[in-house]
Amino acid sequence: MKHLLSIKDFSKEEILDFISLAEKIKRKPKKFSKKLLGKTLLMLFAKPSLRTHLSFDIAMYQLGGHAIFYDLSHSVLGEKESIKDFSKVTSRYVNVIMARLYEHKQLEELAKYSLIPVINALTNFSHPCQILGDLLTIKEHFGKLDGIKLTFIGDADNNITTSLIYACPKVGIKLNIVCPKELKTKISGRYSLSFSSKDAKGDIVYTDTWYSYHVPKSQYAKRKNLLKPFQVNKKLLGKAKFMHCLPASRNEEVTDEVIDSKQSLVYDQAENRLHIEKAILLKLLK
Repeated sequence: MKHLLSIKDFSKEEILDFISLAEKIKRKPKKFSKKLLGKTLLMLFAKPSLRTHLSFDIAMYQLGGHAIFYDLSHSVLGEKESIKDFSKVTSRYVNVIMARLYEHKQLEELAKYSLIPVINALTNFSHPCQILGDLLTIKEHFGKLDGIKLTFIGDADNNITTSLIYACPKVGIKLNIVCPKELKTKISGRYSLSFSSKDAKGDIVYTDTWYSYHVPKSQYAKRKNLLKPFQVNKKLLGKAKFMHCLPASRNEEVTDEVIDSKQSLVYDQAENRLHIEKAILLKLLK
């Protein structure tokens, strides 16, 4: 049994296997429509979501299985009931658990005591499903991963940047991080780092919201001033493709002109969450 907690736990071959299977599923979805017949996914949500909720729910349905949504805001998890007990009980009811949590340590504890695979659908540390879907998107548009140059620009101290740092070198993508010094990543790895938006060059420019869930509203104004020079606009983007994990704050981290342009891959990214999550479910439940 294997969990999907972070990209760092997977080899190049395993990452490419996820992508290859997702490509097959996307081409011939009906061929896989009964692969998870009788299987049940428990979806745990501490954070709100559009893409994660819908894509996993629909993925299970289209694979012949069933998904259960469980809102942790109405739960006593970690208070009256320990994560250990919660994990041991729920993993006797269902076949796989997907969790979207604030703290990565909680996810690790959930997986430690689980009798079944656990999938990270986002924590403060990592967002592996998003990045695997992004790699699928890049492969579709460029025909390859090796040698592609990707610049992440903006708040680099987040789960997207961390996941890119672990994923990109494994598949041959050259990663460049451009951010304010105050918001640089704390993760070491194979990437170039710049504090000037003039260095946002490459085949792809990727950004994320300036206001992640952990950022209090009292810091929004300060962050906006800090990150304004790192906004992705038409001039900065040049001829590169544009990526964003969504939701986007339009005309803040990215302009309407960019996100609505033909260079934007954001809706392909969103769709590919469905196909890559089908592949993840099938690989972990085989």
